[in-house]
Amino acid sequence: MKQIYFATRNKGKVNSVGNALAKYGIKVIHFPLNLPEPRSDDLKEIAREKVLFAYEQIKKPCIALDSGFYIHSLNGFPKAFVNFALETIGIEGILRLIEGKPRGCEFRNCLAYFDNTLKEPVYFESKVEGKLSKFPRGKMREYYWSELFLIFIPKGESKTLAEMSFDEYQKWSARRYRDSFATRFGEWFSKR
Repeated sequence: MKQIYFATRNKGKVNSVGNALAKYGIKVIHFPLNLPEPRSDDLKEIAREKVLFAYEQIKKPCIALDSGFYIHSLNGFPKAFVNFALETIGIEGILRLIEGKPRGCEFRNCLAYFDNTLKEPVYFESKVEGKLSKFPRGKMREYYWSELFLIFIPKGESKTLAEMSFDEYQKWSARRYRDSFATRFGEWFSKR
């Protein structure tokens, strides 16, 4: 089984990506590391900085992931600044900002991979479309990535991610990962 190191403090991301890559015979090893957070709204640039920093620390094949949340009626706010938005105004503040406005939104993800055979990282991107609920619904669980799961309703679903049972979430996640950054990376990496 091939293995890679995932540099992040977010255990929910490790569990989610690890489950998606297991079917490709890839073992994800959590490497908890405080990564730099460049002041940029470009996910690819942020993922690049993170993976290169991580590689310098561990000197083994590694991945880093950056995610953004884009609310269409707010010109994409908060973009890559999700943590800042959650720490300052929280999900309640986000919901107040879109009162009376269209609720369409999307998560975007960029996974960067780097090892000693590469000159530059390799990138794998995807997005998940949906809409915002009118109020927080459900409860947080350890396998969730973000508080946004309390207000994000994926396209084609009626529940927020946090309202879904574990089985419902796993089924949704399996459908989502069919054409995701993790699937693209798994297919690419398993052929190396």
